[in-house]
Amino acid sequence: MTFLHKTLFDISVLDWSIAVLAAIVTFVVLSLIKKLVVRKVGAFAATTETKLDDLAVDLVKETKFFSLLMTALFVGSLVLTLPARVNLIIQKVLILTLIVQGSLWLNHVLSFWFNQILSKRVQDGATNATTRSILNFVSRLVLWSIAFLLILDNLGFNITTLIAGLGVGGIAIALAVQNVLADLFASLSIILDKPFVVGDFIIVDNYMGTVKQIGLKTTRIQSLSGEEVIFSNTDLLKSRIRNYKRMYERRVVFTIGVTYDTPYEKLEFVKTALQQVIKSQQEVRFDRAHFKEYGDSALIYEAVYYVLDPDYNKYMDIQENINKELFRLFAENKVDFAYPTRTLIVKQSPPPPVN
Repeated sequence: MTFLHKTLFDISVLDWSIAVLAAIVTFVVLSLIKKLVVRKVGAFAATTETKLDDLAVDLVKETKFFSLLMTALFVGSLVLTLPARVNLIIQKVLILTLIVQGSLWLNHVLSFWFNQILSKRVQDGATNATTRSILNFVSRLVLWSIAFLLILDNLGFNITTLIAGLGVGGIAIALAVQNVLADLFASLSIILDKPFVVGDFIIVDNYMGTVKQIGLKTTRIQSLSGEEVIFSNTDLLKSRIRNYKRMYERRVVFTIGVTYDTPYEKLEFVKTALQQVIKSQQEVRFDRAHFKEYGDSALIYEAVYYVLDPDYNKYMDIQENINKELFRLFAENKVDFAYPTRTLIVKQSPPPPVN
């Protein structure tokens, strides 16, 4: 009997040799593929603008030695006729390895999402960095908790009671901190959806000011009068928010009134003057000018134009120039601005009674 035909644990040395060779070949091939992908695809990914190919290369790099080793040992075990109990152990070890390796991959994907995508949508600042860190921690906590439960389940532990206990405990905690959680998720909504960012000028109900800080629970606004107004994130998202920083042009509607004794031939002059004065301004788009209505004490003209810059000071400068130029033109052409009039009502006393 040759050496190869001898048995070890009821398996011939030849079968053991084939199994070891299969495991070694599998491990070497997987390692070479990993190195090739990292080197070739990594070099290509460095020349592209997209980050997805970088993510793929990083996931390959994240493939651990023990994962390759356990995969190779599993392939080698397929050659052998092992007892059912041993096959079950090998399968469970492989499953546990895949759970850990899959968790590492998902953990890296989460890091990619937070670092590459979320960071682009969040303004720089200590508070927002804290927000990202907390969200990152919570996502990883959930990921590894699920991985831990899967490992326990594959090891034969009954996790039903544990999951039920965690569920009841989670509900109790959620009820205790529901306001904090509501503000936290509202903060996440503000960060991702970006209805406003730090530096925007917003109006919320009767409050207006510049956004100074977006925190986990509150948002702070510096009002025009100087004080700091603090909003709960949940209440803020329930309100109607007007964001003037997103305004690319400003629509202006203004009216003037001329006296009722203005001659008929001057009526068209007033309209033409409005049009010409508005069009003569820089960074302005004229829309319309009309003799709108008969007022209580004036003939009312309405003009509409757009300032092609959202800056409020620039709008006020333009409106001031329009007002001064109209004043000059009306004075030269003897057109009088109307002014409010007061009606004096005289009540006559009743005559004295006749005796």
